[in-house]
Amino acid sequence: MADRPFRVALSGDFRKPDGSPTYPDFDLTPLDTTPGLEWAYLESRNPLNADQLEDFDALILLIHKFDAGSVPKSGRLSVVARFGVGYDTVDVKACSDAGIALCITPDGVRRPVAVSVVTFMLALTGKLMIKDQLTRQGPDGFGRRSEHMGVGLVGRTLGSLGIGNIGAEVFRMAKPFDMKFIAHDPFADRKVAEELGIELVGLEDLFRRADILSVSCPLTPETRHIVNAERLALMKPTAYLINTARGPIVDQKALTKVLQERRIAGAGLDVLELEPPDADDPILKLDNVILAPHALCWTDQCFAGNGAADVRAVLDVMQGREPRGVVNRDVLGTEVWKRRLAGYAARFGGQEA
Repeated sequence: MADRPFRVALSGDFRKPDGSPTYPDFDLTPLDTTPGLEWAYLESRNPLNADQLEDFDALILLIHKFDAGSVPKSGRLSVVARFGVGYDTVDVKACSDAGIALCITPDGVRRPVAVSVVTFMLALTGKLMIKDQLTRQGPDGFGRRSEHMGVGLVGRTLGSLGIGNIGAEVFRMAKPFDMKFIAHDPFADRKVAEELGIELVGLEDLFRRADILSVSCPLTPETRHIVNAERLALMKPTAYLINTARGPIVDQKALTKVLQERRIAGAGLDVLELEPPDADDPILKLDNVILAPHALCWTDQCFAGNGAADVRAVLDVMQGREPRGVVNRDVLGTEVWKRRLAGYAARFGGQEA
């Protein structure tokens, strides 16, 4: 036991069929150079199978699901480090019941996702996609420029459904645009809201008042379809909806109908209810929506940051320290977790990561 290495598994989707890394910007060097640590790719299964994880202390998880059937019987697995901030693919209760800490990477995605929101805001209000098409049509397109006037941002109202890690960063980035800020978040940090000049409002008020409304909340049973037909009906006909969070937060059928009927000005969607969408999905045919394949924030810096945060979490656990970004914080007070962490500290705690 004393000589047993600390073993880290990477879900199989981190590796291409030819064996090369899916995302080269994810630097695995710290795993290679830490004494006493071994790591390996898992066979690509979705969801992961418990048998795959019996001999591992930690899992770095990309897209594959981790459910109750993924929890190994050995009791050795201590941490699941999710690559990103969304964890709807992970059974949190199963992790908690097994004393496994679930970590996410808020520092890695905060700025890249906020940049995505601002990108959509500027593209929508500047009519970027339409103007691109006009330019390609030559003289006829240039002749119709005045039919597609953009919308200035000064004095407009930017609203956010959620002002957590990403939502707050969106407002920080939007400061130079001289907009009014409103948000709805039952768990809002009021000090952060005050510092950023954000007015906290009720849910219906958010939809009524926002000129640009960004969805920046996690997908939970409470937020599924929180953006529904009734709330979309409250929006101004000149307003834009942006969703970079999770597709099912928005009732896509209701949104499609609103966009088809031009009851709002447009939408920017990095996420959809079904990914990838069916080829005949009517939202793909609309000219007042900008779409991205759940990847608008995917940059070299984003993936390097996510990878570094996951590696940091794994190494913290190995050395007996509480990792950052734990979702199920109740686990940290359990005897099984404390016992595991003390064991790791005794075996590896003197090392520098």
